[in-house]
Amino acid sequence: MRLLLVEDDPLLGDGIGAGLRQEGYAVDWVRDGEAAVQACASDRFDLIVLDLGLPRLSGMEVLKRLRRNGNDTPVLILTAYDAVADRVQGLDAGADDYLTKPFDIDELAARLRALARRRSGRATTAIEHGALVLDPAAHTLTCNGVPVELPAREFALLHLLLQHAGEALSRSRLEEALYGWDMGVESNTLEVYIHHLRKKLGADLIRTVRGVGYMVLK
Repeated sequence: MRLLLVEDDPLLGDGIGAGLRQEGYAVDWVRDGEAAVQACASDRFDLIVLDLGLPRLSGMEVLKRLRRNGNDTPVLILTAYDAVADRVQGLDAGADDYLTKPFDIDELAARLRALARRRSGRATTAIEHGALVLDPAAHTLTCNGVPVELPAREFALLHLLLQHAGEALSRSRLEEALYGWDMGVESNTLEVYIHHLRKKLGADLIRTVRGVGYMVLK
């Protein structure tokens, strides 16, 4: 999943980005409010982690602009502002969750999984599809009850395809979810991941939709 991190503190932003990449997210990081608004206008994200005390444009104003523009991407506010009034204001402005600093990266990751789960309309984190059971929280996959080991990007790719089972996802949509701005993508990288998944899980699991991309049938 592709995540936009909006945080002006370089050490904290670097640490959050590293932690969430370990969780399988493709993290794009901007350090001020204006850059966040521009990023959301030009790119598509699955989740946004938003600080409030930002230069150029406050996080609260970023949130208000996104919602006024019809952007319904789930937003988790991550801030040192811990007063009840601040939390109420953030949630009323359109935030989906609110976490105060200092925080534990595991809690942040769990809250993001909950936001993604609610957005997809699922009650549990694990996704069951035929013989497959994928649990993003535990980062495990089983097929007919047998554990299957997948590298991080193969796991993230399968997770995305299963979340959108029955929907053809374009190559660009899949690459956006797997890579951030700063990572170069070889022309055949996606095909290599698809090939590996088919080899491990069966050739019929992932269908090629010519002229569109790839999909997992419902």
